[in-house]
Amino acid sequence: MQKPVVNKAVGEALVKGGLLDEDSLRRASAEAQHENLRLTDYLVRAGILKPKDILETLRTGLACETVDLKNVVIDKNVIERVPVKFASYYRFMPLSIEGQRLTLAVAEPLDIHSQDDIRAHLGLEPTCFLASAWDVDEVLKKHYGFASDTIDKILTRDPKRFRETSGDHAAIEDIERQSEDPTVTKLVNQIILEAYQKRATDIHIEPYRNRVRFRYRVDGVLVDANLPSEAKHFLAAILSRIKIMAELSITEKRKPLDGSAVVRVGGQALDLRVSTIPALHGESMVIRLLPTNSELLNLEKLGFNADNARRFRNLVRRPHGVIFVTGPTGSGKTTTLYACLNEINDPSRKIITIEDPVEYEMDGITQIQVNADVSFTFADGLRSVLRHDPDILMVGEVRDTETANIAIRTALTGHLVFSSLHTNDAASAVTRLVDMGVEPYLVASSVQAFVAQRLVRVICPHCREKDTSPLTDIRQEIAGSLDGAVSGEIVIFRGRGCDACNNTGYYGRTAIYEILELDEHIRAVILDKPRAEEIRRIALARGMRTLRQDGWNNVAAGITTPAEVMNVTMKEV
Repeated sequence: MQKPVVNKAVGEALVKGGLLDEDSLRRASAEAQHENLRLTDYLVRAGILKPKDILETLRTGLACETVDLKNVVIDKNVIERVPVKFASYYRFMPLSIEGQRLTLAVAEPLDIHSQDDIRAHLGLEPTCFLASAWDVDEVLKKHYGFASDTIDKILTRDPKRFRETSGDHAAIEDIERQSEDPTVTKLVNQIILEAYQKRATDIHIEPYRNRVRFRYRVDGVLVDANLPSEAKHFLAAILSRIKIMAELSITEKRKPLDGSAVVRVGGQALDLRVSTIPALHGESMVIRLLPTNSELLNLEKLGFNADNARRFRNLVRRPHGVIFVTGPTGSGKTTTLYACLNEINDPSRKIITIEDPVEYEMDGITQIQVNADVSFTFADGLRSVLRHDPDILMVGEVRDTETANIAIRTALTGHLVFSSLHTNDAASAVTRLVDMGVEPYLVASSVQAFVAQRLVRVICPHCREKDTSPLTDIRQEIAGSLDGAVSGEIVIFRGRGCDACNNTGYYGRTAIYEILELDEHIRAVILDKPRAEEIRRIALARGMRTLRQDGWNNVAAGITTPAEVMNVTMKEV
């Protein structure tokens, strides 16, 4: 196959269309060849031209028809007939084959050499339609699987080597050699890059008897990563490469391992938290993706409505006491704690955090990570940091009685303490602390508030539409729960599903909250060791809004769907 060169016809069309002059074209062509890029790719990457302007100019200047790949159905036989190495190398998407004619979607018209290669190797006569480069790349991923060209090159280069060493008992020396292979490195990089571009928070690699499953967690939901099935041949190489990045032993497969690495993707530094565990058919691995310089959100962007944001700001500005954020794993508790610190972080205060692990780096704050390997626990950290004259402390999680007691007694000595608990709602946090061995009078005298939270997916703004289904029972529950807070008919929205949201109908997540603020009446009740239901009943009578009610507020505002709210909250009785 001929190496792609700068297409002269494309350059002439851009000049004729007024997007470039002759001098700009010469400079851009030279830079594109130097960087081994197509001319149009270089122009877009350098910010010189926009993709839609290029597409329109080529359509007019070269008299080419365009095709919208979002609305094209491609037969599986076409994909099987055209090898991925051809489609990815020349960057085209095969659309149909009729007789000896192959219809293609291309980002720019193929030059004469490329067309000759297709005729010689495929025995087909190409007919080209123009499409945006982004659409071509996305449809290639969709039908061939992302990184399919890399996998094809590895197998073409040395098929016997990988197929023979892809079992559960591959030799260690072969694994090391595979891990250092630059093509395997590229494959791992593509897996991480694709996860980042899909907004994934985790990558799951799961081995089974005759296959390997790659999945991404996007907006809290696991979705298949769409890697070709041949990826199973590289499981040992992929795991070893990631282990090397995370400074883990590639020879140890019998026990769980944890490590970390930092990579740069699109100008963003990502902290990779790698965890492995031995499974029946090999090692299972999960990689958590954490942006190291992520912008910290304010309370409104987290999901607090105006009233809750006002109440919460009053709480975090109090001089002392404990504020607990509660919820299950993955409900966004740590992000809320960081938002609290961001609200009150200024040079006049000494703020120290004790975390496992440190998920976001914050300027002006001393952050400490616990280390189980040297028996440095949350309790050890709390005892030590009190000698560092802090004003505000954040304890990542209260896991045991010792940590809970130290945190609460720290608050009683004039410090403001933030922490998290694993409970289903705000009222249950009181009984949880008492069950852990904390005296009720310490809870009543030190805790300022319990804040329960959950995450719900946000309706995709690109395909948001009115939900025309009856949903009578749900509308009645919303109206009754909000007690006249929404006037007129309750309009419910949904996401139709589009390319932007990967046809899920959702794009991003927001939080819903339940704030149980301890006043004198509730403090007095806690001293009698009441059940969680009793505390909840009293809090509701004194104006607390529940998770379900906050969720219904978001539904009425068109932010999320009833299904999301019902999925994470209990129906109120």
